[in-house]
Amino acid sequence: MTQTAKTVEPHAPVQFNAKFNIAEARFNMIEQQIRTWEVLDPVVLAVLDKVPRENFVAESQVGLAFADVELPIGEDQTMLSPKLEGRILQALNIKKTDKVLLVGTGSGYLAALLATLAQHVHAVEIYPELSNTAQYRLQAQGIHNVTLYVGDAANGFAAAAPYDVIVFAGSLPLRPIAAEKMLNVGGRLFAVVGGSPIMEATVTERVSEGSYRHETIFETCLPVLENAPQATKFAF
Repeated sequence: MTQTAKTVEPHAPVQFNAKFNIAEARFNMIEQQIRTWEVLDPVVLAVLDKVPRENFVAESQVGLAFADVELPIGEDQTMLSPKLEGRILQALNIKKTDKVLLVGTGSGYLAALLATLAQHVHAVEIYPELSNTAQYRLQAQGIHNVTLYVGDAANGFAAAAPYDVIVFAGSLPLRPIAAEKMLNVGGRLFAVVGGSPIMEATVTERVSEGSYRHETIFETCLPVLENAPQATKFAF
């Protein structure tokens, strides 16, 4: 797995429809979706208000940027819904001193949220084009505390370990034990674990060198992370 060296070509600025009120749409997203999904942490609500979600979607999707949907972003991948991003941030209680691993850079928006709260984010994406687009978007927002990589981090990313926080942006059939071992003591890991149609959003905390605390915080369903480890099937 290698860090991507990219030359970013300038994109044309997004032209917003004058009839679409960005500020109102963002307010409604926070009040009607995120707060009602039990995200009440003022720090989390502030960062969701601050980071412009509309700048992390295609121009054709700006009208849907604040909707309660998982937007397609190419490569058969989707952007997480706003309420799920809010729950992730609230559950992890991210500090300004935290070093974060994000598995699945995607649109770049979750990386931007994490970077606004943390000291530094290492974001790994298996699809080069998605990583390229995310890099442009992050740079356009003046967010420079994110290091982007192209590669497979379904089992974690040892190159920059250990971490204070790890976030998996896709679901996993099994608990990510290898990635858990990359946490510092006191570190937290978010992963959606299980199989469709019901999966569990979990937070794991490393409480000592050899022990972990696991908590299920809600039920949801997410697309499976590319190359996620599968349960062993026995043949009889």
